Amino acid sequence: MSQNLPKDHFRSLMGDLQALSWSWGAQWMSSSTGGRGQTLSSPSHQVDFWRHPTRPGHPADLRVPFHSLQAVKIFLESNRISYSIMIEDVQELLDEEKKTMMKSRRMERSTSTFDFASYHTLDEIYNWMDMLVDDHPSLVSKIQIGQSYENRPLYVLKFSTGGSKRPAIWLDTGIHSREWITQATGIWTANKVTTCPGNYGRDPSVTAILDSMDIFFEIVTNPDGFAFTHSSNRMWRKTRSINTGSSCVGVDPNRNWDAGFGGSGSSSNPCSETYHGPYPHSEREVKAIVDFIRSHGNVKSVISIHSYSQMLMFPYGYKTAPAPDHQELNELAKKAVSDLAAVYGTKYTYGSIVDTIYKADGTTIDWAYDNGVKYSFTFELRDTGRYGFLLPSTQIIPTATETWPALLDIMAYVLEHPY
Repeated sequence: MSQNLPKDHFRSLMGDLQALSWSWGAQWMSSSTGGRGQTLSSPSHQVDFWRHPTRPGHPADLRVPFHSLQAVKIFLESNRISYSIMIEDVQELLDEEKKTMMKSRRMERSTSTFDFASYHTLDEIYNWMDMLVDDHPSLVSKIQIGQSYENRPLYVLKFSTGGSKRPAIWLDTGIHSREWITQATGIWTANKVTTCPGNYGRDPSVTAILDSMDIFFEIVTNPDGFAFTHSSNRMWRKTRSINTGSSCVGVDPNRNWDAGFGGSGSSSNPCSETYHGPYPHSEREVKAIVDFIRSHGNVKSVISIHSYSQMLMFPYGYKTAPAPDHQELNELAKKAVSDLAAVYGTKYTYGSIVDTIYKADGTTIDWAYDNGVKYSFTFELRDTGRYGFLLPSTQIIPTATETWPALLDIMAYVLEHPY
């Protein structure tokens, strides 16, 4: 794993209400003459936004390469923007993460010896999926819904007690490849469905759900990007498709859906982390899900799991108008985050995407909702910026454990409210 990066600093910024206005992916300086100043997202600064600025007074998180550190500090201080250092040296966390993975790395011979408290590679996850299917053949099967840009299989676990085209729940993790806590939570969750005390036949809620519905779970939704985070760049977010006419690689797969596609909540610049792609569903990884949900025809809930910020959100992201089912979705989200908080006290905010985090178009759940999937939700898992995308592996099981009752709330509600 080549993870050697220059010494980086990670900063949390708080915008001065008088000095700055905030826009997607950029900070614009408002001078007394009304002119526009330089933005922190300009190529000269080479910063990596981990959490984008949402509105005046709200924090933004970014990683600053060492060679840009002085210039960024001058920019911030000259514009009277307060900041704090959250991670002194990102490379130290990367090294520790790698060391922890190496300690637990072995080809587990059964699901009972698999280390759920460690991050895993793509091959390890795919091998574990096969073991899970082998251990529970009457409940779990593995289907392939397509291939990635680099021709990796797109695998989905199907949890079913029989029948075809039954009402279904779709879950996905890892659509943004650097969000490792999501794939790890996905593995734990899939195992929870099949292993006591939370499994089918023992847990009444899980049993009731699977007696009437199927669950489809894509744990590694962006396998090319995920493999790249292990081999070359831990901070990679996008797909790995080639962009014609640009040396920059990849598309943001959560801006590529046909739901307000190409609006102000994404970027037309192929070098941007939020590049929406040349056209809706241009990415094989996205198109495969679109085709699957459409061909299935009876998907009742879509739950897409991201990190970080500790939020539970629902449509819309691409427009400010409330979804027709806003009140119902809001009440369900309220219950889910309450039950999540009851486990370890972890506080989540909830609401529509545009009201809770920022305007974002072309997202998974907005597309799902606009295509008839009423119960569409996005989680943003731990934390709120202390570690960001580099959440220590010691937090995998606590994160997954507290997320489980929230997922169960949504799935049980979907079962009890057919439409």
